[in-house]
Formats: sequence, structure tokens, C-alpha cells
Amino acid sequence: MRAKISYTVTAAVLVFYFVLVGSRGVMLIEAGTLVTVTFGISVLILPVIGVWFLWKNTQFVRRANQLAAQLDAEGGLPVDELRRTPSGRIERDSADEVFALRKAETEAAPDDWRSWFRLAVAYHDARDTPRARKAMQRAIALHASR
Repeated sequence: MRAKISYTVTAAVLVFYFVLVGSRGVMLIEAGTLVTVTFGISVLILPVIGVWFLWKNTQFVRRANQLAAQLDAEGGLPVDELRRTPSGRIERDSADEVFALRKAETEAAPDDWRSWFRLAVAYHDARDTPRARKAMQRAIALHASR
């Protein structure tokens, strides 16, 4: 729940920023000189890219949450079997052990979105965010194609 609130607040702040920057771009264009129009158009590009990026990330999170809910309903969410330090951080060796199990599971069933989902969680636990995202995208694509 805390993550949803953080994401919503961050998205709202970004939208406010996009509106603010966009209004400045429009003001520059309204000034009417070649320099201000050119600069205004370039300033408007930033909010467009930002809105696209926010939209794509929101879709990704929504789809990943749908897969998590379905996997939870099936009783297939990965169990937290990781050892932690006294401060609560995941021990690296523990994350590597679980990752090896999830990788083997995914290699045994490469067309199963569930194994890719669990592999994405293992990548995340091992602090490899780019690969976690790619594995989750693969899980989403496999789920959508079935």
C-alpha cells in the first residue's frame, strides 16, 4: 500500500511539473519571435516525453500487479525464504541461492509466465533492477499471448 501511495504522489508531482513546463513553453511560443518559438517548442518536448514515460511505467506496474494478483490467487507467489541482516536487508548469498533456483525453474519452463514472474522477483531481490524489469516484461508478454 505504501508503494502505491508513493507512486501516486510522485506521478501527481510529475504531472504538475509537466503542466508547469508546458505552460512556459506555450508562453514562449506566444511571444512570437523566432528564438522564443523555437525554444518554446523544444521546451514542450520535455513534458511530452515525460507523459509518455509516466504512461508506459504506469501500464507496466498495473500489468505486473495483475500478474501478482493472479499468481497470489493461485497460491503461486514466491515465498520469502531469504535470510536478512539484523537491519532487514537481504543477504547477498541468500538472494543468489534463490536466484539460482528461480533461473533453473525458468529454464525448465521457458514459456511459463509464472516462472518468469518469480525470476523477476529473484532479480529484484538480488538488486539487479534492469534484468528484473526485462524478466517481468517477458512474463507480461507471455501472459498476454496465452
